Amino acid sequence: MAADTVSPITEACPIVEVLDHVAGKWAIGILVAAAHGPVRFTELEREVEGISRRMLTLTLRKLERDGLLVRTVYPTVPPRVEYTLTDMARELHQTLVGLTSWAEKYRGAIAAARHTYDAQQAAAAV
Repeated sequence: MAADTVSPITEACPIVEVLDHVAGKWAIGILVAAAHGPVRFTELEREVEGISRRMLTLTLRKLERDGLLVRTVYPTVPPRVEYTLTDMARELHQTLVGLTSWAEKYRGAIAAARHTYDAQQAAAAV
């Protein structure tokens, strides 16, 4: 391979890293919950089913670091903190809405394909 040629795997690494950050179970839940405007930590805790406080904190930090969330602290007692999607995250949310629509449209077909495949595998094993 020439020195100036980048392999597809090397080129894909940053893409895979980004997708790992935004496609995780918790990140998607947080992005969806924050899509309708500023949201507070406790609201996210209630809306993202099954997430622990620690995982919520870690995921929020990761999304903020990636430029997908803006954290605003208001000088009140106790301090009020809100999270808002960035423009980049709002665009990502639209993509997630499209993916959700696709999944809803084809979930029956996917379930049927799985059933057919499993039946064929079971028959072949006999």
